[in-house]
Amino acid sequence: MIRSELAVFDLASGQATIVLTSERLIEAPNWLPDGQGLLVNGGGQLYRVPLANPALQPFDTGRHRALNNDHGPSPDGHWLAFCDKTEVPHSCLYLMPAAGGPPRRLTAQTPSWFHGWSPDSRHLIYAAVRSGAFAICTIPAAGGAERCIFTGPGHHDGPEMTPDGQWVWFNSDRGGSMQLWRIRPDGSDIEQMTNDALVNWFPHPSPCGRHLLYLAYAPGTLNHPRECNVTLRLMPAGGGEPRALLSLFGGQGSLNVPCWSPDGRRFAFVRYHPVPG
Repeated sequence: MIRSELAVFDLASGQATIVLTSERLIEAPNWLPDGQGLLVNGGGQLYRVPLANPALQPFDTGRHRALNNDHGPSPDGHWLAFCDKTEVPHSCLYLMPAAGGPPRRLTAQTPSWFHGWSPDSRHLIYAAVRSGAFAICTIPAAGGAERCIFTGPGHHDGPEMTPDGQWVWFNSDRGGSMQLWRIRPDGSDIEQMTNDALVNWFPHPSPCGRHLLYLAYAPGTLNHPRECNVTLRLMPAGGGEPRALLSLFGGQGSLNVPCWSPDGRRFAFVRYHPVPG
């Protein structure tokens, strides 16, 4: 058994504040665009967590009851993207009005794992497997054809776009170990941005354009497991020497999707505590 602790880290103070503790598994916090609450998933559904009075408030996604931890509101606050496999055997990307309403399917092919939005809320960016290979793809929020901006041998995941729309950050083991990379939205100018012994996942550019937050596993870790010791690390938005912010027991579910407050001063995360049973 596991206990989940939803928390917020303040960059100015360097301190983490617990928002909510739950005896159920909750994952992947997003910050809502109004700055007044968070969004998490657990047990196949989504929950709002108001910061003024924290509690898990179910968010209605209609018939979809097999959501994973790939979800996030659009920057303009009008839309909510999520991934679900209620209707299909693999993760599929859906979009619904943030105020409520029927979801519509966006990706014709599966699997597809949502990870971010373009700054203008017109495109979604996600990881996928296409023709047997991992790919980084985009698709219009209005619907239409997906565009794969990067594919090739290896595991490529966690894509997010910078607030100026100039770069897409992602993690990839194309160089041998899982490190952070960035690429232009048109698929040009790919660059490796970390090169150390750690296993680095899920880069999150801050909305203020100053920081890049990510999750680091111990050397030799395979994939992105849950329930292990990890470190949250911060580096300058354009690359540079990272620094450790916080060590915690977590991993998968702690920091999967966009998690910054709208002003870029705080971010949300989840850590876990084993419960004897």
